[in-house]
Amino acid sequence: MTGLSEDPLYVILRSKREATRFQILVEIAEHQPAIRQQEIAEKLGVTPQAVSEYIRELVDEGLVTAHGRGRYEVTKSGIEWVLRHAEALESYARHVNRDIIQQVAVWTAIAREEIRKGDRVGVFMQDGWLYVAKEERSATGIATMDAQPGEDLGVAQLNGIIDHEEGLIHVCKVPRVELGGSRKVRTDLLRDVIRNAEVVAAVGLESYVALKKADIEPDMFFGSREGVIEAAFHGRECAILIVDEEFTDFLKRLETVGLAYTIHDLIAP
Repeated sequence: MTGLSEDPLYVILRSKREATRFQILVEIAEHQPAIRQQEIAEKLGVTPQAVSEYIRELVDEGLVTAHGRGRYEVTKSGIEWVLRHAEALESYARHVNRDIIQQVAVWTAIAREEIRKGDRVGVFMQDGWLYVAKEERSATGIATMDAQPGEDLGVAQLNGIIDHEEGLIHVCKVPRVELGGSRKVRTDLLRDVIRNAEVVAAVGLESYVALKKADIEPDMFFGSREGVIEAAFHGRECAILIVDEEFTDFLKRLETVGLAYTIHDLIAP
């Protein structure tokens, strides 16, 4: 059985020295072979002299090889040492998140019916809102207080997966004003696109004016890009009119977060 002093998790969490060695090895692996000790020192909050001493120790132990001044590489043994400790940290983080935080965290939901403190409740999402009821659901938890229908209440010990579908985002590009702005947007196509949208947003004054011409008041303007993403995550179907200079970056953002979207051409010839 591995002794406590040999446990990678124990070594990293209990020893500042070993934690610093771990970080320096990671920095060397990321930036090898040209290593600037001053940058490592600033990042870790230690002196350059301390970094130099740590690296010398790592070289002596065969975890790092030196190829002249300021040129270092992590050895096979060094990589194995980092991986062993990184896996221990990752396992510990999963344990904290899954087994501890989820048990003590309190989620806020809306009561669908009368709930008493200590009731086991089903947790579900509907129309973008988190609800609880006494019926069995794919996610369950324990009510932390009494609540009447429509009141907010806390839910602890959440288990399972909250059953919901993410919303589709309809993305409509609007030319900037130099290229015609709102004058180039076909109002009939715009109304058709947003007919089923639960949330309508605009980015850029050109987009806002295009919506106003169609007698539509946007739900969001300021901060609308992140607002639409948040709404879609909560299952709301969204439409966003976005000026062309912001269009590509917004699509990249949607790809990053993994939300489904469709692009509509509203431009009049």
